[in-house]
Amino acid sequence: MAKFWNFVLFQVGWFACVLGAANRQVLWAVLGTLAYIAFHAWRSPFPRAEMRLLIKALIFGMIADSLIMHLGYIDFLDSWPSPYLSPLWMWTLWLLVATTVNGSLSWLRGRPILAGILGAICGPLSYEAGIRLGAGTWGPGGSLIGFILLALVWGLAIPLFFYWDRTPLERGLLANP
Repeated sequence: MAKFWNFVLFQVGWFACVLGAANRQVLWAVLGTLAYIAFHAWRSPFPRAEMRLLIKALIFGMIADSLIMHLGYIDFLDSWPSPYLSPLWMWTLWLLVATTVNGSLSWLRGRPILAGILGAICGPLSYEAGIRLGAGTWGPGGSLIGFILLALVWGLAIPLFFYWDRTPLERGLLANP
């Protein structure tokens, strides 16, 4: 049941942040979504490991989105906190995606190729949906190249998040019993 609620709350958080950005009203959407993310991490069986995953996903997402934005392939409607970085609401969405690694997407664990394929398809489609809802626009660099760049980013991101979330046994830090 927890995976179901993770999926539902992911969708609620995604829509809240995207629609908030489209209407330049992101504060409550971001705060509500961050509250869920904090609850998710606190409730995790391994909160420290979950926090490490969330922080790595956040840094990865900030760098990837900021780079694609600076290359001119995407323009986010709300630029807070800085016009030089992707916006806060996008950072929140990267954190939100990371909550699905041990939630609704946990079935992808151990399936990096499938995770990469689904990431390469669903990630860019999510951006397209956000753009169609008014949270941003494709930049002057073009939507096709932007879409391809996002496919590469997300095709790498999802398997990478599972790699970062490996257990100590999976990382070879503990001997096999």
